[in-house]
Amino acid sequence: MLSRNPVVATLILLLPLASFFLLLGGAPLFDVDEGAFSEATREMFARGDFLSTYLNGEHRFDKPILVYWFQALGYLIFGATEWAFRLPSAVAAVIWSYATWYFARQRFGPDTALAALAVAATAIGPFAIGRAATADALLNMLLALALFDAWRHLESGQRTPLLRSYVWIALGVLTKGPIALIVPGTVTLLYCATRGEWKRWARSVFDPTGWAILAVLVTPWYVYALFTHGQNFIDGFILKHNVERFTGTLEGHTGSLFYYIFAVPLLLLPWTSPLIASLRNIRADAGTGVRRFLWIWAGFVVVFFSLSGTKLPHYVLYGSTPLFLLIAAHRDSLRRGWVHFAPLTLLLALFVTLPLVFDLLSASSAGNAYYRAQLGDALARADAIYYTVTLACLLLWLAVAFRLPAGIWSKMMAGAALQVLALTTVVVPWVGNVLQGPVKEAAAFVRERPEPVVAWRLDVPSLSVYREAVTPSRAPLAGELAVTRIDRVPETGYETLFLKGGVAVVRQQTAEE
Repeated sequence: MLSRNPVVATLILLLPLASFFLLLGGAPLFDVDEGAFSEATREMFARGDFLSTYLNGEHRFDKPILVYWFQALGYLIFGATEWAFRLPSAVAAVIWSYATWYFARQRFGPDTALAALAVAATAIGPFAIGRAATADALLNMLLALALFDAWRHLESGQRTPLLRSYVWIALGVLTKGPIALIVPGTVTLLYCATRGEWKRWARSVFDPTGWAILAVLVTPWYVYALFTHGQNFIDGFILKHNVERFTGTLEGHTGSLFYYIFAVPLLLLPWTSPLIASLRNIRADAGTGVRRFLWIWAGFVVVFFSLSGTKLPHYVLYGSTPLFLLIAAHRDSLRRGWVHFAPLTLLLALFVTLPLVFDLLSASSAGNAYYRAQLGDALARADAIYYTVTLACLLLWLAVAFRLPAGIWSKMMAGAALQVLALTTVVVPWVGNVLQGPVKEAAAFVRERPEPVVAWRLDVPSLSVYREAVTPSRAPLAGELAVTRIDRVPETGYETLFLKGGVAVVRQQTAEE
């Protein structure tokens, strides 16, 4: 029993802090998303405008304002550092994890609560967004809080949790827009529909005090944005980044109708096999109110985003919270340990061989020349510490899996903790330096030079973060420096001043040259 061993219980309770804060600033900002959010926050301070967002001097209508305000707090305290920009996501992920634990403790018992906490803190998808300078961890936290309180209301009939859920929904609308209304509203509708409780749902959804809370929290910024930016805000935020994102494909992010059927198991590594095993219990779970609610929550998110024209892996994480709970609730039914151990074993083995994999890809014809050049430094950037840590985690896991006298679930929790250790200490910092190190180094190079700088045929907003200056995206004029991709530099007419990986800094040659 997990809760009866104080040492084990304490270690599990500490997992979220280790997962989301350990070496949080150890890797450079990843482009495009982390760079874009961070630069938009930095430009708030440069412009002295904390109500509108800009990216390299141009309007940015991708997301509402709340996550930028939280990032601004981190920037104010820690400056323009990776830690500062990622801090809101880490805090949100920790709260998300403990909220899941608290909800489970009240309804499934202390052991299942600890098991759910372990899944929430170690699954690779939540781990990634909980350490990323984007809006996704914050929205996931708010959706979890909203639906947990929605269930508390449905379960008890009390109005206080219902009104709290309106607060979380309102903050979600300020974080990412209408999706914060759609998910809680539809999940509760579907649950009440299965019980024939239409009037109960309507009373909850059209609660006048709840809508007053929504209006007070949401309306001021949206009205300001609409009156300040007018049609540009409507076209950019409402139509492009909400309507068109669902009805069409934005920025090439597309996929088949079955995209998320494959994405969910990958995002929940190393808990993929227990997730698949839990699917056998859907019919039995439908007879239990809270479990029916959780399956409806997870199922709706998968179906809704499968119908969306734009597909990104992290969208389906909006339905991951109920899966943490359901996987944990069915942990005692796991059989054949090797089946459940296989995904984690393969993943830890991949960490050890990843530098070689990247090196082989760099020498292949896969992808484009820019990314192949970035991967070309993979072996050089992997030092002895990298191999020591990843190999040690793999060997320790094999010892745990095949030698430790413990149950399947206890072994998996130990293995998941080793996965987090490898990712936080060496794998993520190494991957970041391989993929983003050349961009950061180019930023340091141009920052020391007096010439104006532009980004030319290269979309890397983190360049502006590290330069601490707006970098226009256009072709260079005479006398300007251009940061660009090595595969997009003209064969003649330009002098290369800096070259690292796939990133080059060039200058137009003069007639004398």
